[in-house]
Amino acid sequence: MSGTIDMEAIRKLSVEERLKLMAAIWDSLAEDEADLPVTKEALAEMERRLDELEAGPNQGVPYTEMLGRLRGLRK
Repeated sequence: MSGTIDMEAIRKLSVEERLKLMAAIWDSLAEDEADLPVTKEALAEMERRLDELEAGPNQGVPYTEMLGRLRGLRK
């Protein structure tokens, strides 16, 4: 890692500024996604989910239906 991170300076930022900083860091990770390590467990889970999707691609719930269910939970 080049340079140091001044945690005290980060703590002095407003919540909004820290959220923007987090978003910028997250976006920078996405730009370098080829370099992101993936554990065997995470890869296995992704493969399991893909297999599940391919086995029954129409098992999802439409957004509007799910939204209605979630709103119904509030009552």
